Amino acid sequence: MTRTLLFLLCLLALAPLPALARLAGPPEAWQKPVATRDLAQVRRSGVLTVLVNQSRNSSGEVKGEPIGVEYHRIRAFEQYLNRNARDGREIRLKIIPLAKDQLLGALQRGEGDLVVPGELLSARGIGGVSASVPLRKDVPMVLVSRQGNRRYLRLEQLAGRSIALPAGSAAAEPLRLVNRKLAERRLAPIMVEWVDPSLAVEDVLEMVQAGILPVTAVEQPIAERWAKVMPKLRLEKHLVLDQQGDMTWFVRRDAPMLRARVDRFLASYRVPDDQDAAFQRVYRRLYKVHNPLARSERQRLERVRPVLQRYAEQHRFDWLNLAALAFKESSLNPGARGASGATGLMQITPGAARSVGVGNIQKLDNNVQASAKYLAMLRRSFFSSAQLNERERMAFILAAYNLGPQRVQGMRAEARRRGLNPNQWFFQVERVAAEQVGMGVVSYVNSVNKYYLAYERERYLLEPAKSRGSSKN
Repeated sequence: MTRTLLFLLCLLALAPLPALARLAGPPEAWQKPVATRDLAQVRRSGVLTVLVNQSRNSSGEVKGEPIGVEYHRIRAFEQYLNRNARDGREIRLKIIPLAKDQLLGALQRGEGDLVVPGELLSARGIGGVSASVPLRKDVPMVLVSRQGNRRYLRLEQLAGRSIALPAGSAAAEPLRLVNRKLAERRLAPIMVEWVDPSLAVEDVLEMVQAGILPVTAVEQPIAERWAKVMPKLRLEKHLVLDQQGDMTWFVRRDAPMLRARVDRFLASYRVPDDQDAAFQRVYRRLYKVHNPLARSERQRLERVRPVLQRYAEQHRFDWLNLAALAFKESSLNPGARGASGATGLMQITPGAARSVGVGNIQKLDNNVQASAKYLAMLRRSFFSSAQLNERERMAFILAAYNLGPQRVQGMRAEARRRGLNPNQWFFQVERVAAEQVGMGVVSYVNSVNKYYLAYERERYLLEPAKSRGSSKN
């Protein structure tokens, strides 16, 4: 009996924690009772807090133009609420972007009134949350690959291969069920590669198009939307992982009047015919990263690797960050010439080089030295706060390298004023940048980040064994 009890306790210890126990933040933050905020309380406050998926696919605007697939719908809902207000008091929306896998936990804790994910999202295991009527029913989860790559006819042909997924992807559970069937046939499982949290669904699609990542799984309407601006994507519509999920909004269960109003609105809402016009115009030229690990690109990287490593070590950078920046700036061409006098591998300007005491940037060594010193100066003077993690710190440095540090600091101040996280570039401060100056700097930082992640995946092949121990900082 004792031995059986011990065995059962061991099984319980190994079992995954329920979703509620995995919510972000300390337990006391989500165990405290939350004040009820139904529609009446929202109207009295004049503010409806909408928690949106931070993905650019779902929400956001670029220089005043709505781009996110849910942005039109959110604004239409705002007009709907105000059109039906009896007391004449208007409600304004406060939009808070969060990572997809944090949305329902934040709603449960009372940090928002409404969740608008723009993707499939399951509330299983999250108490006190209620889904709206479906925006789309039975959404297929399909595989997406790159044109020209191997074409798979059946899911079992992916046995033993990897599939890249962004954080919070709804493909995880269907893949688990597929792997169970593969195991029954004694086939290897499909391996899931969870990508870096700085990448949203559209970033993963771009890396698949570039050939950096092999294949991903995406809701079919999302894949079809992004295929309009990423023509090298191939939708494998015959390879469906699942087709039982509905796209919905979410409210708290103790807000029945708000839920009823959401349902009535969604049942009557019709998507505008030109909803994606701005999306296609703005993004068509932006999502074009290349594979920095193709054969000729590897050869160019190997030729400049020693100088990149030398100055990265001197100024406490990961040399792959410098390599990614060089690939973005010049495609690793030391003889490149750019606008405004920018030159060489790192496309640094003579003025920026002089500001850190380096001349003759036509020479490869001086060019890389000047860039590394300038990046280090930006880090020391503007982004040295311990509140920044190293990935976000590098993103801010890159934004400042492209746009100027004072403008980036101004955007951080604006983000703080809006309730966004001023210490997070990805999906937070970059929203302010997109609204104020357009997608140029956002695309720039995203591209360098993707090149860095591509290099990081193959670091062990790119570095001599003796330098691996000191390559990361």
